[in-house]
Amino acid sequence: MSDGCSTAVSTAREYYNSEDADNFYFTIWGGQDIHIGLYESEDDPIAAASQRTVERMASRLPSIDSDSHVLDMGAGYGGAARYLAAKFGCRVTALNLSEVENERNRRLSREQGLDHLIDVVDGNFEDLPFEDDSFDIVWSQDAFLHSGARETVFAEAGRVLRPGGDLVFTDPMQADDCPDGVLQPILDRIHLETLASPAFYREMGERHGLTEVAFEDHTSQLVNHYSRVLAETALREDDLADQISQEYLERMKRGLQHWVNGGSRGDLAWGIFHFRR
Repeated sequence: MSDGCSTAVSTAREYYNSEDADNFYFTIWGGQDIHIGLYESEDDPIAAASQRTVERMASRLPSIDSDSHVLDMGAGYGGAARYLAAKFGCRVTALNLSEVENERNRRLSREQGLDHLIDVVDGNFEDLPFEDDSFDIVWSQDAFLHSGARETVFAEAGRVLRPGGDLVFTDPMQADDCPDGVLQPILDRIHLETLASPAFYREMGERHGLTEVAFEDHTSQLVNHYSRVLAETALREDDLADQISQEYLERMKRGLQHWVNGGSRGDLAWGIFHFRR
């Protein structure tokens, strides 16, 4: 991890390295995949919906094959990296800030016989340790929000992407017309000063030489996901007592409700962005 990372990234690293967070996200949030899912019903399993997001994002990449080299920025437990490596035979560099998550990623990749295709890197996406034009595809799921320097992250993604390469990502965002101040409970909970917006990422694309191919708006799924995780947390709370502190669970439930409230009011946005260099 670079010493020059923003305070927001340092805070996120400390959080995701904690035992409570590691146990919660791996047990409740989706296991291998810890991002927003695409739900087909209210009782859809979180892991299945999360896997559906990965599959939908991959469907935007018709040229991906065994010659492709993918960078996953903020790879978490590496679920997407293993899906891409197993399905397409491509190489994946899984960069992530949490050493604890990265160790799980390495172990799962070994157990699934995919470690020869997946390189897990402890790193900071505000300062990528890669040469220009290194990757055919840059991929990220619900990670960019954790940066206090999102333009730098976006510029770094464009820098390491080869000409003609694809950037596909999701990120929890504020709606373009979100009123000032209404998201403060969310920002306080995740120790951020701002969220990006669809308009922000479109501006970043224009500024850094990336052309928008599409934005699939799945904002309703943000509410579905946080509602589903909140319900699962409440349902399994007693079973989690020996793994996760009660204080953490109470904070998590409050935080999840803030996301549900913000999304239900129309103040948040989420979907799949696809840019091409």
